[in-house]
Amino acid sequence: MTTDKPARTLKLNPGTAAKPPSDPYAPRRAPVRPPGPARAKSVSASAPKPPRAAPERAAGPRGAPPPDRRERRWEGNPNSRPDGREAPRQDMRQDQRQDPRGRAEHPNAYGRPPAGPRGDERGWNDRPAPRQGDRPGRSDAFGNPRDPRDAPYGDRASRGPSNAPRAVQPHRPDLARVGNVRGEIRLNKRMADLGLCSRREADEWIARGWVLVNGEPAVMGMPVAPDAQVDVLPQARHQQAGQVTILLHKPMGYVSGQPEDGHEAAATLIGAPSQWRGDARHPADSRRFAPEHTRGLAPCGRLDIDSVGLLVLTQDGRVARTLIGESSGIEKEYLVRVHYAPNGPNGSGVVTQNVQAAFPADKLALLRHGLSLDDQPLKPAQVDWMNPEQLCFILKEGKKRQIRRMCEQVGLHVVGLKRIRIGNVVLGNLPVGQWRYLGAGESFA
Repeated sequence: MTTDKPARTLKLNPGTAAKPPSDPYAPRRAPVRPPGPARAKSVSASAPKPPRAAPERAAGPRGAPPPDRRERRWEGNPNSRPDGREAPRQDMRQDQRQDPRGRAEHPNAYGRPPAGPRGDERGWNDRPAPRQGDRPGRSDAFGNPRDPRDAPYGDRASRGPSNAPRAVQPHRPDLARVGNVRGEIRLNKRMADLGLCSRREADEWIARGWVLVNGEPAVMGMPVAPDAQVDVLPQARHQQAGQVTILLHKPMGYVSGQPEDGHEAAATLIGAPSQWRGDARHPADSRRFAPEHTRGLAPCGRLDIDSVGLLVLTQDGRVARTLIGESSGIEKEYLVRVHYAPNGPNGSGVVTQNVQAAFPADKLALLRHGLSLDDQPLKPAQVDWMNPEQLCFILKEGKKRQIRRMCEQVGLHVVGLKRIRIGNVVLGNLPVGQWRYLGAGESFA
């Protein structure tokens, strides 16, 4: 059988290698856009489109929402403009959300359901509820008046005063004011004035029911008359008997109160190893050291970081009130080593030897009485020379850095300060950094 069609021949180019078969799973590369003018536009995109007519706003009451935006949407190519120019491609999610076919549920390219209408696409009944602070009769952020019924509580000015009767509040007199009017004072202050305990201890005893006023259990904060009979139960006396008062020879570099600026508190020195041996062999009232003796210790009369000497720490509120109370008149004696520096400690003319001869007598009288600190005059003090370079101060008050600031006002520079006595209790031969208990026969007043 013969055919008129010529035989097909396979022509091979010996100079080129055979093209390997393409991998169907290999990623496809994006086509390279050739240089030169822009790609030709499609006929539908380049064809002139009729100009877009402005939509007519439906007549209605002021504040009514505009018609649905989907009625005004351009129905042509979403990527072309009416003037024939190519528009930037819109987000596929937005195209799917504004589907011209009007389907209510049409998933977008990301597999998510379309978002609900936003802004002026909502109907009048779909607008959000008013905020709680909105008032009726005012317009919102878009200039639309609000419905008075949307206000959750209405306008206070439009409601007017309420005629509903108010609940009668029980009369609760201020106990402190009532006491002041009748000449009475609070029970805790009365107990502190009687020397029974401190105010803090009084509140604790009252809360535990250990205080009786005229035979009746006391109440916290109650006022009492000056002639009221205040009794304390034995439980309170027993607790107070277990409180201790400690005398410490504070070394330099320790603070009297809470730790600050990297310096440890003096209370950290209280322990069995640092107890004075003389006190350990013959303890006051046969009292042995116990860990509970370090709890709640409060310093009474502080010493600076650079000062040394007698420091009192106590758990007894009566002792604290005696030493640092408002009406306290306990004397405190200090030994102060000074230099005479009329032009400052770093200035010229500093006298370090035989300061007594160089120091004017009128300034010594000024130290005794006539100086002020913090715009308040100081109480009279006893200041005398112990030796040519050392003064003895006896004060009845204890302001912050009082002796150092007093000396600065008269041209003296303090180089050493040591407290040796508080009331009738002296430092004695207590070594530096060690402590002892206050004896039963010792008293500050």
